[in-house]
Parts: sequence; C-alpha cells; structure tokens
Amino acid sequence: MSQNTNESYLHGLSDQQVQENRQKYGSNLLTPPKRPSMWKLYLEKFQDPVIRVLLVAAFFSLVISIIESEYAETIGIFFAIFLATGIGFYFEYDANKKFDLLNAVGEETPVTVIRNGKVHEIPKKDIVVGDIVILNTGEEVPADGVLLEAVSLQVNESTLTGELMVNKTTDPAHFDEEATYPSNTVMRGTTITDGHGIMKVERVGDATEIGKVARQATEQNLEETPLNIQLSKLASLIGKIGFTIAALTFIIFTSKDLYHYLSVTEVNDWHQWLDIARIVLKYFMMAVTLIVVAVPEGLPMSVTLSLALNMRRMLKTNNLVRKMHACETMGAITVICTDKTGTLTQNQMQVYESQLKDEDTDLIAEGIAVNSTAFLEENPEEKKLSGVGNPTEVALLLWLNGQGKDYITLRDNAKIVNQLTFSTERKYMATLADSSLKNKRILYIKGAPEIVMGKCKLDNPQIASYNEQLLAYQNKAMRTLGIAYRYVDPNEITDCAELVNQGGLNFLGIFAISDPIRPDVPAAVAKCQSAGIGIKIVTGDTPGTATEIARQIGLWTPADTERNRITGVEFAALSDEEALDRVLDLKVMSRARPMDKQRLVQLLQKKGAVVAVTGDGTNDAPALNHAQVGLSMGSGTSVAKEASDITLLDDSFHSIATAVMWGRSLYKNIQRFIVFQLTINVVALCSVLLGAFFGTELPLTVTQMLWVNLIMDTFAAMALASIAPSMDVMNEKPRRQSDFIITPSMRTNIFGVGIGFLVILMGLLAYFKGLPGGMDVHHLTIFFTIFVMLQFWNLFNASVFGTNHSIFKDASHALGMLGVALIILVGQILIVCFGGKVFRTEPLSLTEWGYIIGGTSFVLWIGEIIRAIKRKSNSTKNS
Repeated sequence: MSQNTNESYLHGLSDQQVQENRQKYGSNLLTPPKRPSMWKLYLEKFQDPVIRVLLVAAFFSLVISIIESEYAETIGIFFAIFLATGIGFYFEYDANKKFDLLNAVGEETPVTVIRNGKVHEIPKKDIVVGDIVILNTGEEVPADGVLLEAVSLQVNESTLTGELMVNKTTDPAHFDEEATYPSNTVMRGTTITDGHGIMKVERVGDATEIGKVARQATEQNLEETPLNIQLSKLASLIGKIGFTIAALTFIIFTSKDLYHYLSVTEVNDWHQWLDIARIVLKYFMMAVTLIVVAVPEGLPMSVTLSLALNMRRMLKTNNLVRKMHACETMGAITVICTDKTGTLTQNQMQVYESQLKDEDTDLIAEGIAVNSTAFLEENPEEKKLSGVGNPTEVALLLWLNGQGKDYITLRDNAKIVNQLTFSTERKYMATLADSSLKNKRILYIKGAPEIVMGKCKLDNPQIASYNEQLLAYQNKAMRTLGIAYRYVDPNEITDCAELVNQGGLNFLGIFAISDPIRPDVPAAVAKCQSAGIGIKIVTGDTPGTATEIARQIGLWTPADTERNRITGVEFAALSDEEALDRVLDLKVMSRARPMDKQRLVQLLQKKGAVVAVTGDGTNDAPALNHAQVGLSMGSGTSVAKEASDITLLDDSFHSIATAVMWGRSLYKNIQRFIVFQLTINVVALCSVLLGAFFGTELPLTVTQMLWVNLIMDTFAAMALASIAPSMDVMNEKPRRQSDFIITPSMRTNIFGVGIGFLVILMGLLAYFKGLPGGMDVHHLTIFFTIFVMLQFWNLFNASVFGTNHSIFKDASHALGMLGVALIILVGQILIVCFGGKVFRTEPLSLTEWGYIIGGTSFVLWIGEIIRAIKRKSNSTKNS
C-alpha cells in the first residue's frame, strides 16, 4: 500500500466529505418492510373465492328484500360474510402486531470511525460510503466494505452464508478462492469473532448485501396456496351448478306458469300485467333461494375457524404461525429446502472427539485455558453456557468445562509473559506463561495439526498414525487442531514466534471440532421422508461439510452421486432448462448465495413442487418469502422472521414434522366439513327444486336455509376443526396440487347419503300432501326439523370420515362432538318454538320431538355398523 493511501485512511473523511457522500450514496438505514394498511388487510379477505360467490348471492337476496320489504335473509347472508372475513382479519392483524416487535434494529449501536484524523464513536446509522471503520472482536460490521488492515481477523458470516468462522486477510496470497465473498471484504450484519481490522465502507443501507436480501424478502409473493387453489375450484364448481340449476328452474317453471296463465287469460290491463309480474317474482325468489342454498355460506367461516384454531394450537407445539393459510399449506408440502447452521446443527462449535496423552491432563487443561482469548458466559434463559470469541477456542473451553475444570481459575493463576494471537498466515497461536501447576515457564501452542506436529519431537510412525486419524476427521468435514508445549528457561528469549521456530515441542494430541447436528434431526428427517417429502440442504458451507451433515442426518446415502449435489456457483451457471432437469434430484447445495436459494425454490415450484424453506439468517429471507411456506427460527434474524410464514420457536427441525402432521390433519378436517356441508346443500338444493312439484309453498325458506348453512355449520366447523391430529397421516404421500379437494370417496359419500336423505324427505312431502291441511305450517315445521336432525346425526359420521374408527373410540372426541351437537339441538328447539313468521315455524309437541329425534338417529347407527364391518374386514385381511 502506498504512503499516500496510508495517510488517506489514517485521516478518514472530512465533515464536508461526509455530507457529500451521504447525499450521493444515501444513509446507512435499511428500508423497513411496507405494512399493508388495516383496510387493505381486511379487504384481502374478500379475495376468498367462496366469499365472492357469497357476495353475488347477497346481491340477489338484497334485490328481493327491497321488493318484499323483508330483510332477514339478506342480513343473515351479510352476517356470514362479515363474520368470516372479520375472524380472518383479526388473527392475521394480531400476528402482524407481534411480528412488528421483531423489526427493531439497533441502528443506534456505536461504531468506531476515523474522521478528520481523529477516532470517533458514531451511531451505525450515520456511517457513510468512504468512512474508515475500526473493527474489534465481538463487534458487528456496520456496512459492506473492503479491508485495509486485518490482524488474525475471523468473521462469523452465518447470517449471510451459514458459515460460523471465515478467515479474512488483505494478503492476496492467502485469499480463499472458494469463499462466498472475497477474503478482503466484510459485510454488514456479520460479526468479528477474533482479531481486529480496519475497513473502508463501500456500500451502505439498501445497497449492502444484507439490504439487497431484505428487499428481495419483502417482494410480494403471488404464489397461491394449495388450499386457495382447491377452494377456487370448489367455489367455481358450486357457482356453476347453483346458477345453472337456478336459471333452469326459473326458465322452466316461469315458462310453464306463464303458458298456463296466458292460455286462459287475455292481457287487457295492468291487473293482468301485475299477475304476470307476481309469477315471475315467485320463481325469481325460488331461483335466488336455490343460489343461496347452493353456496355454502358456512364454508369460508369453517375454513377460517379451522385455521384460526390451528394457529393457536400449533403455538403450543412451538410453531408461531403468522399467516393463517400456512397452517394447512404445511400439509401439502412436497419439498423442504433447509438451511444447515442453526437448523440442522446447533450453531455452536463443539469438540467431537479428541486423541490426547493421558499423562499430561494438567498441562492440557492449563494450555487450553491460558492459550486462548475466548470467554464463556451463561445464558440465563436457556440455562446453558455459550461463548464469546473464536468459535474453535470456545469449543475447547466448553470441552474443558465438561471435564470439570474451571478455565478462569487456571487462567488467573498463570502469569502470561507473552502471547502470539492466531493468524491465517502462521496457522497457530502461542502463549508463554509462568505455570502455577508446574512452577515453571511453559510455551503453549495450538493450531493446524500439520504445522504443530512439524515443531514437535515425533517419529515417522507417530506422525503417520496421527495423520491417518486427522484424515478420518477431515473426511467428516471437521476442523482439526493440534496442541503442544515445552518448558522454557526463564533466562531464554520471550518472543513466542522465535521459541516456536526453535522446535523441540512435546505433542499433546489432537482435537476434532464440529458444529454437531441437533439430536432430534435424524428422526424428524426420516419422518418427513416416510411422508413422501423431499429434503434439500442449502448452505453457504463447503461441499464436504454439507455432504457430511447430509450423511449424518440420513439424507445422503452410498447410492447418491455428484448429480445429487451442486455448489451455488455451478447452479448459477446452469440454464433454467438444465437446472429444471436436476432440481428434484438435488439433495445438497453448498456455497449457496441468497439468490441461488431463491432460484432453487422458484424452479422447484415450476416442477409442481409445494416448497417449504427453513432458515435463520438474512441470507435465507428471499427464499423464505418466495416459498409456499417460509419457516424461520426463533433465534434467527428479524429479516428472516419478517419474510417467513411460521416461526419455529424452539429452532427444532422436529417441529417441522409436527407442523406437517398438523397441516395434513387440518386438511382432512376441512374435507370432513365439506362432506358434511355439501351433503346438506345437495339435499337442500334438490328439496327446494323437487319440493316445488308438491305444492305452492317452498319446503324450506331462505331464512331456514341460513340457519342450516350458517349457524349450525359454524358449530359443526368448530367441532370438526377441533379433532386432534393423527400421526397416521405421516404414512401417506403428499397430495398433488392438481388433486381436487373432493375425492372420489367424498363424492360417493355426499351423493350416496344425500340421495338417501332426499328419498326420505320427498316421501315425507308426498305423505303430508295427502293429509288434511296439506302443506301447512305445522307439517312444514316437521319437515324442517327432520331435515335438520338428519344432518345433526350425520355430523357424527362426518367427524370420523376417512377412517374406520367408531365415534365412541375416543372419549374426549365424543364429548366434544356431543357438546356441539347439544348446542345445535337446543338451537333447533328454540327456532321451532320461537321462530314464528321469520322462520315459518310453530311449536311441536314432546311426542313429536321424541319420534323425530329417535327416528332420525338411525343415520348414526347405520354409519357405526358400516365402519364396524370395515374394521372386521381389515383385521381379517391383515391376519
């Protein structure tokens, strides 16, 4: 470096240059993510496909209400709409408020800079391009820049690349060509773990690497959730069927009555035109009733209630859900792209194994304590020790603590004479100390085993033996460290470098250090794989480390080849066509940069995969945002949490498997509700359509239908949503995105049960027509009550749909269903007794109630008999 350059950076910027650079390049603030307004958040709820169809039905109902001056039906429909949208809005708004707390960024953190030739401390937000910043151990890098000086500098880049310890240097001869970012640069948001340096700021605020990533993380993700896709198809189908039947009914019946009227009446004045208007209005009312019947008013609310209940219940399993549909989408995922550091591993370097000389335990302990600049501190929340300083040194101190040795006492009792800190050029650290244990002066050294062994008294067989062991550790992608010592005469020189170069040291042994995998990860990975979910590790770490972690968690097998792994640079070089050909086969992507992970997610989605992404760093944020479900870690960065849909509060991959089980169980519960509700709608639709042939009165009024479709179904939704998740769903393969939410077995059940109910109800209408009084209010009240009670008993069958279980198998499940059933039964009794003209009902006698409740209960007993036969059949097959 030239003399002029040295003078330049020692002087730093002048006050005028600071102002100019701030105007030219901007301030060092990250643009916060834009929050949707409360109104926008609420109006988004009206994008629900079923809500849209319901709005159309509400419009038609409003037209009739204005003509008839009877607004009960319209109020009921709007109540359904506002209740469903209101519940969804409240839960998402509440979650957003909680997440706003995660956005606090320490922009006031003091940073040491050189300006006007003097050292100053200024807030991080005041840094500008061109500033000269002094970096010390433990400090966070405030902006992106190039290093002007680096002494034993090591940086924790896990927030950007996943790597805990990256060596930095200004010497081109020691640059790491495979490093994600150049060895002479440091990035905002990374932390200095060892050594010190001086940097020149090149990019601030949104222009930094972390700023670009945060911007990508807040881009709007237009990817539709699988549930929304399915509900759109269902709403479209229901809408078409409802409007088609309503239109046909209106045309056929209006034409028939008009033809009959006009064939016997001559239209001369306005009285005849009024009669014609009445005929048209009557059948228009019938058509609107059919549309109201066809549209499942309770469906949006039932889905919302199911998701809202699951949001709260998933919190108890350490899954904080921010976006409601993410609860269910977890059940549809086919691929999980997971970060390594902090997700699969514990994010703390630890001693994996050691090969040490047993007779020198005191020297080993004192050497580790004295020949180190790291410290341990207790985390009061987690009640465990963590470290400050070089992660490798912290690992040794944790190991020493595990041996029952107090490093503080050992360090305080020894008097340090001289110390040579670790550097990437020397690859070792040495400390000369007056030992309290041996009452002698001792030189301790630790570093790269090949360097340390080269300074020791070892014969060739010993070196070969150690090298064999070292190779085995290195093949497992572990960091290795050698330690040694020698006694030094007090009259000798005290320069550590010269003493080390004299050689003749005594080798104490080697350590293998790694970031260990979390104990519960292999089982969770196996559970996901058995559920048909592909796992892909995407990390900024080296190919060797990434593959070894994949092997340890059971992902990488002997059958896997180079096709199953790739580096970020290699992946970026592939065309979209070439990458699409490989994405499903990939298991490991190493040296991945943030945009590589995002591209992988988007290509997987192009292949039809439903993707979940896990991560804790800022580097994971773009992929978290673009995936169908983003899962951040509770200990992760605020940018990662902001981009995610679910936060795993315990940072455990095991919680992902739990979330998948919840999601799949929730989808089954939604399917059970659809079976229940569409059975009601099919019966109601056909009852109104066919009932018109039996008399002038509609067998079910719009108000009665709203009771059935809305109030009754709300409670049914709560009952079906509260059914506990079952681990059985993890033995099934993920459903395909193209699969319709109504399966063939659901269709059979809906139409089979529906036709059975319809035969009963039409028979009842035919019977009433022949009785004295015909289709009077009393008989229509009995018809309405029998209609409701058939659905009442069918609710129990729907709750175990998809299984062969008895409704009485699980006592808590049965009690929950009985509680909801009791509410529905009491509600029906109140409506019959006090509904009057609004519901077109009149009170029934106790005898009539007894006959109706007892007679309709056959629905449950037939279901129980069929399930018992299936259980018997399955047990016979298995035996």
